Amino acid sequence: MNFIKRVLSTVTGIFVFLFICFALLIVIGLLAGSSADDNIIVKNNSVLNLKLDFPIKDYAGKTVFKQYSFLNEDRKDGLFNIIDAIKYAATDDKIKGITIDNNFIQAGISQTKAIRDALLEFKKSDKFIVAYADIYTQKDYYLSSVADTIYMNPAGMMEFNGLSTEHLYFKDFQEKSGIKMEVIRLGKYKSAVEPFLENEMSANNREQIEGYLNGIWSELKKEISVSRNISAERLNTIADSLLSRTAPLAIASKMIDKIAYYDEFQNGLRHALDLEALKKINSISIKDYAIHTANKIKTKTSSNHIAIIYAEGEIIYGEGDEKYVGQGAVNRSLKKAREDDKVKAVVIRVNSPGGNALASELIWREIELTKKVKPVIVSMGDVAASGGYYIASNADKIIAEPTTITGSIGVFGMLPNVKGLADKWGINAEQVSTNKNAVVYSLFEPMSDTQEAFIKESINNIYELFTNRVAEGRNMTQDDVKAIAQGRVWTGVDALDNGLVDELGGLEVALKHAADMAQIEDYKIKEFPVFEKDLDKILQSFGLAKTKETILKEELGEANYKIMQDIKAMSQRKGIQLLLPFSTDIK
Repeated sequence: MNFIKRVLSTVTGIFVFLFICFALLIVIGLLAGSSADDNIIVKNNSVLNLKLDFPIKDYAGKTVFKQYSFLNEDRKDGLFNIIDAIKYAATDDKIKGITIDNNFIQAGISQTKAIRDALLEFKKSDKFIVAYADIYTQKDYYLSSVADTIYMNPAGMMEFNGLSTEHLYFKDFQEKSGIKMEVIRLGKYKSAVEPFLENEMSANNREQIEGYLNGIWSELKKEISVSRNISAERLNTIADSLLSRTAPLAIASKMIDKIAYYDEFQNGLRHALDLEALKKINSISIKDYAIHTANKIKTKTSSNHIAIIYAEGEIIYGEGDEKYVGQGAVNRSLKKAREDDKVKAVVIRVNSPGGNALASELIWREIELTKKVKPVIVSMGDVAASGGYYIASNADKIIAEPTTITGSIGVFGMLPNVKGLADKWGINAEQVSTNKNAVVYSLFEPMSDTQEAFIKESINNIYELFTNRVAEGRNMTQDDVKAIAQGRVWTGVDALDNGLVDELGGLEVALKHAADMAQIEDYKIKEFPVFEKDLDKILQSFGLAKTKETILKEELGEANYKIMQDIKAMSQRKGIQLLLPFSTDIK
């Protein structure tokens, strides 16, 4: 009897808990459903605080919750929301200037450049920009170099030593563990699978990485040189000799303007605002101001629309979401834009290292259908390589940032194999089949010559299709494409020189071309795609259930978790891939 009571008590407790959770969801939803701008007040004589210490995506994302529509999200903290806010601030009489304050910016190089370009435009309004930091990372300093005055803590540090990147190799690990990847690739620069084949970096891979890093570094130096009036040669000397690593060194090398504590920086800010000593500074965060700005921009009326479709993340076969590009969400967006009479042109913002070959081809086809009806322009972000370039190549015009990573026109196939591990553990796999090729592939057997031949054939077919798609899209011969293909990665500047892109610039340039081709002057922006979530993701989003990801991060730490995810991602890329040959994590 006591046992039954305990069971009933437990079941009742579970039901009560679930009811409370459900009620909590409703309350949160009702709060979230009200206009976020209702509580945002921009006071007179305010400064806009450009603190970008949160992950920045090109597209913040629109999310629809099937079961609970009151939880729908339309975030406004994406890259172009930030840029729109900076533009709006230039004309907002309540905003007197911008502060860049202890940033630790979480954005890519091209994203940072786009924000920096917006700040340069803001300066034309004659409003001030000031920057302060205890620690300047290289990316932070690149952004902050636009400021009228750059402050640094007396005990502060600056990282200005050139660019680097690091890659892990797993050949010995595979041999010791018995877990390996069966790899076939096409393109001497196609190095996405190199870590599973070698213990060290190949000469070809090193050549393209050095080319990419030197290209990006040249762009950063050029822009810092203009803003700080320091020659590019001198900036190289400062980086090589670490002549800005401390505050005294940084001011001696003219990398900063003032050494000050934070309270002294704020006093300087009060002076710029004509405030009395110790009087509170009216400051509004970029996140809040972006929400405020978005609602102001929404009031713009026009019967003409330009659709911006974001393809951000690795390309997978399937629906896709905020992290991955899938042909499901992208193609549905293209179809909606194509069939909407108000939409006069389409801009596809590509920020993807590539991925699944079939999904890339399916998106290419939908772009082909759309192009027959409306102009299609591609704007490239931090990376638009391999499968990312595959889908971009079919646009009427391609715009890239100078710092964009693009190209990587090559193909590879990869399958996991645990034969060595199975042998160590005494596991033997036996197959029974009716035909000689009935067993397409087994994790527990080495790849046969026949299987390898079939995969090579498929890879060659995809490579021929890929290079042909590029040749058609770029009005080049296939031989010309192959001469710059082989998986080779290019910066936006190099891609302009070899014909892979049409012009250098950001999203604004792409939108201008779209408007010109559609022969419209006034237009509104319509953003795609809209993502859908289920109840499980709702619970995880509000912390009512710990995800496996959260638990692993807590146990392993962020750095080790990232390494584990990289290995896992590589092992799960089955079939033929059009993927960037290396990580774009730049230090």
